[in-house]
Amino acid sequence: MGAVDGFLKYKRELPKSRKPESRIEDYQEIYEPFSDEKKNEQAARCMDCGIPFCHSGCPLGNQIPDFNDAVFHKDWEAAYDILTSTNNFPEFTGRICPAPCEGSCVLGINKDPVAIELIEKSIIEKAFELGLVKPNPPKHRTGKSVAVVGSGPAGLAAASQLNKAGHNVTVFERADKIGGLLRYGIPDFKLEKWTIDRRLEVMEAEGIVFKTNAHVGVNVDVNELKSNFDAILLCGGSTVPRDLPIPGRELKGIHFAMDFLSQQNKRVSQNPEMLFNHKGEELPEELVATDKDVVVIGGGDTGSDCVGTSNRHKAKSITQIELLSKPPESRSKTNPWPEWPMTLKTSSSHEEGCDRDWAVLTKEFVGNKDGELTGLKIIDIKWGENGMEEIRGTDRIIPCSLALIAAGFVHPEKIGMLEQFGLEVDGRGNVQATNYTTNQNGIFSAGDMRRGQSLVVWAISEGREAAKAVDEFLQGTSSLPSKSKSFYELA
Repeated sequence: MGAVDGFLKYKRELPKSRKPESRIEDYQEIYEPFSDEKKNEQAARCMDCGIPFCHSGCPLGNQIPDFNDAVFHKDWEAAYDILTSTNNFPEFTGRICPAPCEGSCVLGINKDPVAIELIEKSIIEKAFELGLVKPNPPKHRTGKSVAVVGSGPAGLAAASQLNKAGHNVTVFERADKIGGLLRYGIPDFKLEKWTIDRRLEVMEAEGIVFKTNAHVGVNVDVNELKSNFDAILLCGGSTVPRDLPIPGRELKGIHFAMDFLSQQNKRVSQNPEMLFNHKGEELPEELVATDKDVVVIGGGDTGSDCVGTSNRHKAKSITQIELLSKPPESRSKTNPWPEWPMTLKTSSSHEEGCDRDWAVLTKEFVGNKDGELTGLKIIDIKWGENGMEEIRGTDRIIPCSLALIAAGFVHPEKIGMLEQFGLEVDGRGNVQATNYTTNQNGIFSAGDMRRGQSLVVWAISEGREAAKAVDEFLQGTSSLPSKSKSFYELA
């Protein structure tokens, strides 16, 4: 590796964020520019560690020490070639991935890990700047056609790989724009949408066809896909949100987090068709947090995104509650390296202002005579060998005029496309697909629709692997690359 003593000379450093009071006035990404010299120093921290656990920590199997070394030597073209050999969309993962690779970094045993996510983002942005990212359509077409249903990270990755294999690929998306979760799930202050549009221009120039407002099983007949395509790959995501069926659930002012977030993304894009939920059904009201007491139910990334969005709406107050106990500041003995560190994480949204509370159970939504939400009845809990136990005397009502349920997703929607294709589901309600192959010949599935709710980086990995399975089905063999199993798959 480049600088043998780099990990001793340089400390981990990341781009500075714009001040919270400034950035909550807009929906632009929050980070300040970071010099090439600083990027070089961060790449120099990568050690010649012998066994790079970051390889297996990454769901994509990225060759991290190799592209770090290229960045250290300022060979951006080589870094770009190495990175994109395993990752179709580093501009996305470099912005919104929680970086499990960093959790497995050998340097992280006793120091801050290498800033892998930053370096990844730096490589792809430098590649666009230098004109290295160019359309590269296949030289030969196979004559085979594939329908990819869903244009989130799994669907886009699969489409990219299948197109490289020479197949004619058409992507069907039920929303009005391509991008899935990337487009209407991730706030612009984390992922500005020009990054998606920039990539789509390249993919279209490579020959991939995109069809929007194409809801398979609703306004697109499943039999049409069976007749017109040699294979079908379903990447529709896990879109049914986990509900909170407690007293008062019918009150006005209680919404799923994704409805709140997707409507705001449409608002930022100046899309007039805002008043629709995750199913495309019309909502009775515009969802805004302005001057409201907001309670976000769920302590994950989606909940954090609701916090950041509510701050930009100028909410009266914001509280985020979590059922689990507060994580420790550092690794516990039961969570050793190279496992993903189950430690306390403070997002940029939390820094902008939010009260956080852990080990709290939501008991009841409280409202007034007009059926409007006014409060949330909660109680503290403790976790033991027998599970969850309520702590007597801690029940209370906190002000709440907008409750956002950010409790995750349970499975894909079964009514419609999945039923019409006659697909089997597993015990969790996800599409049953061994090696991405469903019970119906020529129909495959990948991403959250198959594995359940997960990370964007896992979705890209699933899309790539599913593309290889589809290619083998169509051709009998495949030249598309396959990754080795990650640490988290082997554990």
